[in-house]
Amino acid sequence: MKIIVAGCGRVGRDLSLTLVQEGHTVTVIDPDPELFRNLGPRSPGNTIAGIVFDRDVLTKAGIERADALAAVTTSDNANIVTARIARLIYHVPQVVTRLYEPSRANVYRKLGLQTISSTTWGVGRIVQLLTHSRLDSVYELGSGEVSLLEFEIGPALDGRTVQQIDATTEIKVVSITRSGRAFIPSAPTPFVTGDLVHVVVARSAQARFEALLEGR
Repeated sequence: MKIIVAGCGRVGRDLSLTLVQEGHTVTVIDPDPELFRNLGPRSPGNTIAGIVFDRDVLTKAGIERADALAAVTTSDNANIVTARIARLIYHVPQVVTRLYEPSRANVYRKLGLQTISSTTWGVGRIVQLLTHSRLDSVYELGSGEVSLLEFEIGPALDGRTVQQIDATTEIKVVSITRSGRAFIPSAPTPFVTGDLVHVVVARSAQARFEALLEGR
């Protein structure tokens, strides 16, 4: 994919290097050319110094042919303006916007912009680690409202069925790995000690889910 990363701070730097490592063609934009030095020897090579939402700069970055754009500067306003230009004027298929102020997220989602709030995600993740230490989060969806969790079945759940865990819309068992082979279970499928289970859980249901794991 041809991807533009607007912003070369810590997030922009790590994002760019990760995308390059995965084989994508990356162009990085930032007003401060000194920041490009932080990309190091693995730099994508395509770097442009300029205002991230300037249309001439975006055109130079190849936005008319871009498959995706990530607006990850330290300014919410700059990120939103850049994302809206990419989405509405150049019709870039995938646009993601970083937000520092989570209260703005709903407004921008109504405008059709995908937003990532590191503040909201970070708070949710810290709460999860402090209060739900038995659960290993594999992936966070949205701003952490829903998590894909991984856990191993212990004696307390041996013989219980998926239906006994997967009883509400907030908790869904999506796979079981048993003896090295993964499968999608049905409601009557019994758990066996040692099963590795992946389950999708809403943040509001995590306390209830942990109680189920403990056989309560």
